Amino acid sequence: TLFPLAQAADGNWEGAVELGRGFKYFFRKIDGADVLCPYLTLGYGCCRPMNFIDVPVPGEEEWGELEGVPHGAVARHWYPSAVTGKIESCLVYTPAGYDPAKRYPVLYLQHGYGENETGWVYQGHVARIADRLIAGGEMVEMIIVMANGMIQKTGAEKPPVLFPQVIIEDLIPYIESRYPVLTDKWHRAMAGLSMGSYQTSLVTLSHPELFGWAGLFSGFLRAPWAKGDEPHLALLDDGERFAASFRLFYRAMGTEDQFFNSFTADDELLATKPVTMLRKTFPGGHDWSVWRRCIHDFLPMLFRK
Repeated sequence: TLFPLAQAADGNWEGAVELGRGFKYFFRKIDGADVLCPYLTLGYGCCRPMNFIDVPVPGEEEWGELEGVPHGAVARHWYPSAVTGKIESCLVYTPAGYDPAKRYPVLYLQHGYGENETGWVYQGHVARIADRLIAGGEMVEMIIVMANGMIQKTGAEKPPVLFPQVIIEDLIPYIESRYPVLTDKWHRAMAGLSMGSYQTSLVTLSHPELFGWAGLFSGFLRAPWAKGDEPHLALLDDGERFAASFRLFYRAMGTEDQFFNSFTADDELLATKPVTMLRKTFPGGHDWSVWRRCIHDFLPMLFRK
């Protein structure tokens, strides 16, 4: 939606619009060009740097606050990928009081299409949310790994679906060689939003021997664009194996999400399968206001017996 500005007597351009509460990406268009505003918060979305406006919804104001709780740390790592032949990037959250002598469970948490590994930290506030949940005794202390999922192999004609291979062959071994993480499946989880939810579906259903927990936010069991069979869904036909493989398989969607029809189509598919998943909906669309609710709801469930 475009909102025109009017030139004031002093030469400045002004305008006012009611956007409501929640998260909104924002850009200025000047003489036909998109121009970033240096005075507004920046994140990476829509395949480029973007300004955003973030007015917390009632009851969630403290999720992005820094005061009042001990804070963990977020570190950037560059890891070599044999799959892409390049150096790839990830961010790693460690909780307050992190002790290298202690072993932690690990969550691999993925962003959506057009975003990168910074999204869950800058737009999603996942570190701040985790800090508060841990301080309140509501979630298990864990390490959270956020990797760039928009990866491709140099020279490829189209961006292939590489991240599911990268996480198995490159990222997990890298993290396990550098952090004191527990390495059995019951202490390893994966979740993601939008594109990241489909990556989670691909990886966890294809490798139930590696993951015991899964979360699909604004989530796709199947790719809405897929035209053929999706072999990873074969596990859904084996109810006994599925139940033995996952302690939690979580699906959530915003009630106003433009992909809600895909979510209900997955509901219909699951109604024909002998499996049980946890299904949630939250008010909102395909945006960070919903994905924060998803992660706030999901984190306390992880790594519980």
